[in-house]
Amino acid sequence: MGRKVAIVGAGEVGSNLVKALNKEDYEIIVIDLNVHKCKRISEKYDVSVIEGNGASQRVLQQIDMETVDYFFALTRIDEINLVASRMAKKMGANKIISRLRNTEYNHKDAVITPEQFGIDFVAYPEKAAQREIELLINESSTTEIEEFKDGKLTLAGITLLPTSPLIGRTLDKVVEANPYIPHKVVVISRNGDSFIPHKDVKYQNQDTVFFLCKSDYAKKVQQMAGKPAIDIKSIMILGAGKIGRLLAKSLQNDYSIRLVEKNVGKAWNIKEKLKDILVLTEDGTNIEFLESENVGELDCFIAATEDEQTNIVSGLLARHLGVKQVIVHISTTDYLQAVRHIGFDAVLSKNIAAVNEVVRFMKSDMVKSISRFEDLDTDCMEIRVKDDSKYIKKRYTLDEIPQNIALGAIIRGDKVEIPNHHSHIYPNDELLLFTKPHNLIIAERLFR
Repeated sequence: MGRKVAIVGAGEVGSNLVKALNKEDYEIIVIDLNVHKCKRISEKYDVSVIEGNGASQRVLQQIDMETVDYFFALTRIDEINLVASRMAKKMGANKIISRLRNTEYNHKDAVITPEQFGIDFVAYPEKAAQREIELLINESSTTEIEEFKDGKLTLAGITLLPTSPLIGRTLDKVVEANPYIPHKVVVISRNGDSFIPHKDVKYQNQDTVFFLCKSDYAKKVQQMAGKPAIDIKSIMILGAGKIGRLLAKSLQNDYSIRLVEKNVGKAWNIKEKLKDILVLTEDGTNIEFLESENVGELDCFIAATEDEQTNIVSGLLARHLGVKQVIVHISTTDYLQAVRHIGFDAVLSKNIAAVNEVVRFMKSDMVKSISRFEDLDTDCMEIRVKDDSKYIKKRYTLDEIPQNIALGAIIRGDKVEIPNHHSHIYPNDELLLFTKPHNLIIAERLFR
């Protein structure tokens, strides 16, 4: 058995983290007060479960904390997470990762800080969702987007429409026809399944294709795929909850923002704080209201209330009325795949965004760094090539890398290269690899 982790909280964030880590060599202990959540986790995954209060010393003493490599406090209540983190640190846990909803703890003049509780990394799910939505707005024809290497590389997920010039052509032929748009297709999602494609795979209608490219080329890649980026100027945000407020505050200086909130108190509060946006007190599922606001002329509609049914219905109405880009937030991650098939431009979950951030931090102090795209069942590995690795010693070429591993980029010093037929891998190069979780060990053995 490999590293040992303890997770307090078996809600959406905790259960998705268990799902991510259960595929690897971890000894996992889950703590939750809710008997039904404990039963669900124990029946679904090979983990140890403790039914109890994660902020109770008596409960935590059932774990040998000095053997715990990572302790996660992931309940919905900040105070429980802070107390649990502090006790776990005092009891000897190595790294402490906590979920917090209140961003005040992160302010520079905060009286109480996460560090005082022994916390090494804080996941703010709403902030993670905010960052993801802003990336989607910047690259408006994508369904999902991720940045690597301090923004030098962009991974853009684009759903191909029937009019896409790529359909029916192989990956290799498209690369040959576009020598001035260097890109690498690292994952394709097709009919609910995802796979690492080889060069002879043909693009199909409704494929969601994940292109890796230098960030400067992201818009050209979108154009190549038949979905040029939209010039976003006007945005309507539905919901003045945490995500809606964070977005409105961050975007107000660059876009024309309308914020819709049916709760009069919430609407008045944000109107007082954000003077540069138009706040409307209405129900976002009221089609007469949406029509009266000429929603069809908007560039972007973001459904970010705390009720995912409201988000789905309002998103459908916005799509029907002709909004160019519709982004929908949902909390129940089990719905992600189904909702994506409805036809929104992008569907995301703050819980998945938070899990991805947590896993990324978790792996950052290991030999390899891994980002997980949980709904794709795909991992991205950053790995440095060793002098005595199998690849170097046997003088392999790029064509001899297994087809179930996609080499996305080669980083050599300050230079970032999207690999092509003329590329070579040298000792000490840093590679960005995409593969299924069970193939991580194959990549490690090849390059380390």
